[in-house]
Amino acid sequence: MPHEVAIYGVLVPGLLPVFLGCLLLMVLLDLVVGRLGLYRHVWHPALFRFAVFVCLFGAAGLLLIH
Repeated sequence: MPHEVAIYGVLVPGLLPVFLGCLLLMVLLDLVVGRLGLYRHVWHPALFRFAVFVCLFGAAGLLLIH
């Protein structure tokens, strides 16, 4: 995994695109879970959202390690 990625000549950390992708995936997953009404089975929805995002980001980051 590269330490830095050049986006239009600007160097950004290598995990920034992964972070943004996981954020987009989390928003889509949040919409689906909200529409299905699954948050009523969760004790603390905000904590659940954060935990799912951390799991997604951690798994994606680990997949990029060679």
